[in-house]
Amino acid sequence: DRTATARITGVIAKEHGNRGWRGSLHFIFTGCAGQSFGFSCLPGMDLEVRGEANDYAGKSMHGGRIRVRPVDGPLGFTPSESSIVGNTCLYGATGGRFFANGQAGMRFCVRNSNAEAVVEGTGDHCCEYMTGGVVVVIGGCGRNIGAGQTGGWGYFLEDESCGPGYSVAARLNSDVKMQPVNAVGAKQLKELLEAHGPHGLLGPREEQEPRPSRGHPRPRRDQAPVGALELGDEPVAVAVARALL
Repeated sequence: DRTATARITGVIAKEHGNRGWRGSLHFIFTGCAGQSFGFSCLPGMDLEVRGEANDYAGKSMHGGRIRVRPVDGPLGFTPSESSIVGNTCLYGATGGRFFANGQAGMRFCVRNSNAEAVVEGTGDHCCEYMTGGVVVVIGGCGRNIGAGQTGGWGYFLEDESCGPGYSVAARLNSDVKMQPVNAVGAKQLKELLEAHGPHGLLGPREEQEPRPSRGHPRPRRDQAPVGALELGDEPVAVAVARALL
């Protein structure tokens, strides 16, 4: 069904508001979740899909955790090479964490403002219009990464597993820029990959020393960026970078 768990979220929000609830709920769903699974997920909610989810998973997510992974048992496919969630996931998310053991469609994390997400590949327009939050893509991406992005960070894998001659730089929108990953960024990336768990990069691929790229947007010429980093003579608010873990 569409917007699974939305009624539960509504009851909690009506009684306690966005952050007043101190309880916890863990739901496990098996099979194919319809559109907008986990809509407006709140802090304290842990939603798990063992199967796949459709478009708009995590839409307006405000807190908690959403996990989407294949069903238990033998699989006839490689999860990291297959789609597990649809288009426009985490649209307008303002918090929480999202983990997908597989690839996403187009416009992953569009208009995300504070959620953190790990996915194993995306289609075109990843991080579109993002204003905050963190996105980690441990697989290939489509074109036009970061179009209209004004804040937040993106980490993108760049190695031969993404395809011969794969280049993150060639897929970036002109709104974003390259920058080396510093110690703070490396710590953040490591923590998110560990949270992603054994279904992700830290499993059998751990010894391959993959090269992630980190990304965030160029500042407007008429506006000084907040919390900018200095790279040579040019300040940047957000950027993309290469580093070895």
